[in-house]
Amino acid sequence: MKFVIKHEIRGRIRVHLIGKAMSFAQADTLQYQFEQMKDVTAVKVQERTMDVTICYIGSRKHIITALGQFSYDKVEVPEVYLKNSGREMNRFYWDKLVDQTVVHFVNKIFLPAPLRAGIATVRSVKYIVQGVKTLAKRKIEVPVLDATAISVSLIRGDYKTAGAVMFLLSMGEILEEWTHKKSVGDLARSLSLNIDKVWLVTDDTEVQVSAAQIKEGDRIRVHMGAVIPFDGIVMEGEALVNQASLTGESLPVRKAAESPVYAGTVVEEGEITLLVKESTGSSKYEKIMTMIEDSEKLKSSLEGKAEHLADRLVPYTFLGTGLTLALTRNTVKALSVLMVDFSCALKLAMPLSVLSAIRESSAHDITVKGGKFLEAVAEADTIVFDKTGTLTKAQPTVVEVIPFDDRSPDEPLRIAACLEEHFPHSMATAVVVEAMKRGLVHEELHTKVEYIVAHGISSTINDKKIIIGSHHFVFEDEGAVVPEDKKEQFEQLPEQYSHLYMAMDGKLVAVICIEDPLRVETAEVIRE
Repeated sequence: MKFVIKHEIRGRIRVHLIGKAMSFAQADTLQYQFEQMKDVTAVKVQERTMDVTICYIGSRKHIITALGQFSYDKVEVPEVYLKNSGREMNRFYWDKLVDQTVVHFVNKIFLPAPLRAGIATVRSVKYIVQGVKTLAKRKIEVPVLDATAISVSLIRGDYKTAGAVMFLLSMGEILEEWTHKKSVGDLARSLSLNIDKVWLVTDDTEVQVSAAQIKEGDRIRVHMGAVIPFDGIVMEGEALVNQASLTGESLPVRKAAESPVYAGTVVEEGEITLLVKESTGSSKYEKIMTMIEDSEKLKSSLEGKAEHLADRLVPYTFLGTGLTLALTRNTVKALSVLMVDFSCALKLAMPLSVLSAIRESSAHDITVKGGKFLEAVAEADTIVFDKTGTLTKAQPTVVEVIPFDDRSPDEPLRIAACLEEHFPHSMATAVVVEAMKRGLVHEELHTKVEYIVAHGISSTINDKKIIIGSHHFVFEDEGAVVPEDKKEQFEQLPEQYSHLYMAMDGKLVAVICIEDPLRVETAEVIRE
């Protein structure tokens, strides 16, 4: 790709691409490619001007090389990413605002007065009908005020004022619609899984196909480390699945045959073949988004506080008009009170402020579901936090090692680390990290380590069988027992921690207590 560097400071570069006009899909492709780069912190692609701004850490040369080698044909972008980018929608509404403004002022400057009067009269029908419908419901609200202001202006022959009022109202309507759709779009992007390819199981083979081809009833295989792309039921295999994205659980959950699994969760260990129950439109993620989109909560502030405020003040505007006429006997002065029409300012300002706030929030990785939530935050006196990954680190950590024989706590930890270091499991990592912190050096004394997915591990040291794992694995599957003189201690294990059990030759020798620790800044965040 050919480009020219237009501006550059340390950690930020803006380039202009040389070539034909850029399509929306091309702009999204370029954006997607650079967002995937580890040393890129932010990227903004302007398809209209063909300018690209990249913020980065590390090597400038790496960015320049990546730009030079970039080709639209070499990048595979998930279809869902292109669908939810919002680029085309933003251009549509921006152009709509510009067109509306240009048309208004062109008409005002160049069209003759009779033609402007005719256009204003035709456009007024919509607002007058809305006002009449509101009156028919025995309500005196903003549509009545708008219709009255426009009607009185037309009756007085003041087409300029009528046109200005309708222009402001139409701008407010466009901004309101844009705000609503942008809220939904931001939410869609934050929930999007961006999965393009999946492994389809046919007979005894698996073939990589596009996720868009998958339909209900198909069987797909999900390997360790992969995101589950659809809601379904496990048909074969066994795995530990991280469900933090849906439930907030910091520890993975065992999934075996007949277990339900959900789109957006991650297979941490093992491998499963699942029967797809919902392929499009009905996954947990999509249902959440649809619920929010259809919810009253997604409506902009215009339909919340601003709308109610405007509606409540409408009768006072009419009262002010009547009092001015009664006191001054001057029709022009009385109508000037009506022409102030504060609701125009509210309808224009509120959607714009919501749109700006949502954009600002998204720049800080905050997704706002709608304008009503922004108002609610200002009045909140209680905040409920999702613990995992929010107030806690979502990284299991060893808190305590409780021996159930004559060994010191360090000895069972040393043995556990020796066995667990062979597996990239979150609990295993916690054990290995704690052994390193304590400076425990361990030799490879064990035989081959056997790993049972979602249960635990088994090996032999000095002809003694050692097992480490869950309560179900150690006590039920392997039949280990608690020493008679330690049963009271066992019953008093701290319940606030997760427990990893270690047994040797069928007897419990230690329990490793694991927690999800609080973030350092948690107390200060809650205080603020």
